Amino acid sequence: MSKLLVLFAHPALEKSRVHARLLRHVHHLDGLTFHDLYEEYPDFDINVKREQELLLRHDIIVWQHPFYWYSCPAMIKQWEDLVLEHGWAYGKNGNMLAGKKIFNAISSGGSKEAYSPTGRNRFTIPQLLTPFDQTAVLCNMQYLPPFVIHGTHRLAKADIELCAVQYEQLLVALINDRITENEWKKVTYLNELIPIPETVQS
Repeated sequence: MSKLLVLFAHPALEKSRVHARLLRHVHHLDGLTFHDLYEEYPDFDINVKREQELLLRHDIIVWQHPFYWYSCPAMIKQWEDLVLEHGWAYGKNGNMLAGKKIFNAISSGGSKEAYSPTGRNRFTIPQLLTPFDQTAVLCNMQYLPPFVIHGTHRLAKADIELCAVQYEQLLVALINDRITENEWKKVTYLNELIPIPETVQS
């Protein structure tokens, strides 16, 4: 059984429909630690040692955030800049995160078709997430495909609930080591490994 850390960053959670629903489904899971970076560090004054200790105690890390301007909210960049120190996370003798898994769980207002070579955004989601991929590789971590919810502005409440259940099932599968490297290396999104449920009991 793996221990999973959700590094959550949303500067306007009170306005969120999607992430608020996702959190309701996963924050209680056994084996999961939920860490709200904006709640913890409203002044961006990150406790580096505490963050590093959290990383050491977990096997899987999730950057969960809305996809802002083809990237992440500022808090995650601040976290990366301060926490992933040379000599600790990378560089000579910097191997403290080696072997851990990490991926992005994101929401986007744009459709999947919009994120394609012929779409309005020109690039795919994995291409735009390349800096996260390379950050993981530099730290000797395994970067998994992202979990992505597209078209959030057009999703009905019931659709959001289905996505939340799918996310919950994904994290449960990861915590219980039910998704193999061979499986995740074959997909573009982790969503593909967990079929979205047809109905949800309220």
